Amino acid sequence: MSPQSAFNSPGFDFSNSVRNNFLQEKGMPLPKATSTGTTIVGCLFKDGIILGADTRATEGEIIADKNCEKIHYITESIRCCGAGTAADTEFTTASISSNMELHALSTGRKPRVVTVMTMLKQYLFQYQGHVGAALVLGGVDSTGPHLFTIHPHGSTDKLPYVTMGSGSLAAMAVFESSWKPNMERNDALALVSAAVSAGIFNDLGSGSNVDACIITATQTEMLRNFVKPNERVEKERHYTFRRGTTSWKSEKIRDLIVNEDITLVGAAGDAMDTS
Repeated sequence: MSPQSAFNSPGFDFSNSVRNNFLQEKGMPLPKATSTGTTIVGCLFKDGIILGADTRATEGEIIADKNCEKIHYITESIRCCGAGTAADTEFTTASISSNMELHALSTGRKPRVVTVMTMLKQYLFQYQGHVGAALVLGGVDSTGPHLFTIHPHGSTDKLPYVTMGSGSLAAMAVFESSWKPNMERNDALALVSAAVSAGIFNDLGSGSNVDACIITATQTEMLRNFVKPNERVEKERHYTFRRGTTSWKSEKIRDLIVNEDITLVGAAGDAMDTS
């Protein structure tokens, strides 16, 4: 081994790309990135911020959770929607929320939204996109309402309305056609619900219900399962099968309780010296 390969040189390391090309030439298929699905949105209105998210969590082609929560707590007046790998979004937001509480106790001031955004983008950039968290950050602080998107590699945008996730294109189409500055609370809430619903009905990775969170300078209102467009209705017919319809050829019952004989060794040993 050459001395140069024994130590990491400064800058980016592309040795794995050479290895991957070698393995691919030998016929080994390279692993594909896991496709994740979500629709998360946010928009400004006259008095603050409204965030929205669907509630479907997928595991490949399987729906793992029909009613998960994707709007995470950061501080009392700041919330963060997460798309991507569920564990990454959950623990990233929980870590930053803890840091913000310590920051507030240290400074004696309410944390600002831009402080949360900076900490999130620095954390994600440090891991070069390997932490799969695509975030929509929104909140109201002493400088007013703020809305950001934070991509897994650390890049950020500040816009009056944002969407992220696999259903973001359908949701963005709703925003671009209907959003207006200084919207009323009910109009903005209906627009957020329509944007998330567009992702739910046009993207297979999004589904189930619509969650919303309204943040103003005086209060934060969390609307869990605000809209339920996919409630299961009662079936038109009831299918019953008589007992014994499906027959089996053999039956084997296995006892899962294991009996063990325990032999005590050295039970009558020397007593402990207490002198």
